[in-house]
Amino acid sequence: MDEERALYIVRAGEAGAIERVLRDYSDKHRATFKFESTDEDKRKRLCEGIFKVLVKDIPTTCQVSCLEVLRILSRDKKILVPVTTKENMQILLRLAKLNESDDSLEKVSEFPVIVESLKCLCNIVFNSQMAQQLSLELNLAAKLCNLLRKCKDRKFINDIKCFDLRLLFLLSLLHTDIRSQLRYELQGLPLLTQILESAFSIKWTDEYESAIDHNGPPLSPQETDCAIEALKALFNVTVDSWKVHKESDSHQFRVMAAVLRHCLLIVGPTEDKTEELHSNAVNLLSNVPVSCLDVLICPLTHEETAQEATTLDELPGDKTAEQETVLKNNTMVYNGMNMEAIHVLLNFMEKRIDKGSSYREGLTPVLSLLTECSRVHRNIRKFLKDQVLPPLRDVTNRPEVGSTMRNKLVRLMTHVDLGVKQIAAEFLFVLCKERVDSLLKYTGYGNAAGLLAARGLLTGGRGDNWYSEDEDTDTEEYKNAKPKEELLKPMGLKPDGTITPLEEALNQYSVIEETSSDTD
Repeated sequence: MDEERALYIVRAGEAGAIERVLRDYSDKHRATFKFESTDEDKRKRLCEGIFKVLVKDIPTTCQVSCLEVLRILSRDKKILVPVTTKENMQILLRLAKLNESDDSLEKVSEFPVIVESLKCLCNIVFNSQMAQQLSLELNLAAKLCNLLRKCKDRKFINDIKCFDLRLLFLLSLLHTDIRSQLRYELQGLPLLTQILESAFSIKWTDEYESAIDHNGPPLSPQETDCAIEALKALFNVTVDSWKVHKESDSHQFRVMAAVLRHCLLIVGPTEDKTEELHSNAVNLLSNVPVSCLDVLICPLTHEETAQEATTLDELPGDKTAEQETVLKNNTMVYNGMNMEAIHVLLNFMEKRIDKGSSYREGLTPVLSLLTECSRVHRNIRKFLKDQVLPPLRDVTNRPEVGSTMRNKLVRLMTHVDLGVKQIAAEFLFVLCKERVDSLLKYTGYGNAAGLLAARGLLTGGRGDNWYSEDEDTDTEEYKNAKPKEELLKPMGLKPDGTITPLEEALNQYSVIEETSSDTD
């Protein structure tokens, strides 16, 4: 009945009546996402009628009402086939100011029309394969980038940017060709990075360093949503960027990583929004070539260096490795470097562990990121080792028992999900500089057996990567307990069937092979 009445007015009524009936329909069905199949044909005809109204010279308020109803109806995939035509798509592009002939965004009264048109395009492109093909034909990605350039530095049109970015994300998600076009032809990497800079109001203090106001206000809901959409679009643009081929690429990735560092050090309007923001930042950092992640940490300024020295002087007694990490004025400092961003990533990881679910989607990205950072950047590895695997003092409880970060990660080494347990073990192995004896010291043989077997290191040794040598960090507690640790050893069968340490058993089989070789 609603569709019949609306359709009758749309076909025969004047602009004022059309606006009123469509506003009523929109108010009633604003939260409708499932539609009755019996009214499917009526909804198709209503969509067609709305498009015919949109080409007429009607007031802006009537345009908005038409587009609101079209957005609601476009949630139904079944009605989109007959209404998704090139002509209708071009109508929406015109209303969204996506035509190249539209040079500016000066009329504030038109902004609601632009936003509603972009929302309609998001629904239609997501739900219709025909619309996705037409998007390629109409070069929609280039038009969206052009609109972004018009409004990238104008905060009062955040809604336009937000839905432009969402549509760009959808296109790059659905079409791999568009990812390449965005990356190279449309210069999407610097453009989207600038959108993030604008959302965060970044002020640069050095080439890859930004000013952080720890006492500043949180991001607004609009700024946060805009930043999240930009992060998601950037993820698609950079998803295949494992290697840097040109110096300009390296510079651009470092700028983006510096923006993401800033992102990690600010908060959104709510705790949930902050976590969503940081989660998307983590995902995007995983696409950055690891050599460019050095900008996540930065040397202290002269003022910060003086503050660090003052703080160390205040600590009693001799300065040990445990005292190298200092917190001063909300700044996490390690070995003369600002480690705030890495500390945020570490806390983010622990929160994801504590959730106890969705480890593969929620935990593995940040664990992988920290693992690769630790493998390549020495200061990051040493800081994380200090935080995750501090000098061992509790030698009475099993490694997986307790509430420390080490205990939680060791428990993950025997998780039922193969991917989760592999990356957890790999992270700890890298923190131990891929030395088997060091890994066993912190995790125990049983927890580490899976990784060691996969690496062929059950009898000891170290991995393939080279790491610098650190000083001995064995505590007196560990040194006293170490002789008692050999209660569990890898064992094997000797040729005579008796059990012996695995290394000895392998040696005996080697001798047998040598003496039984062919001598004819």
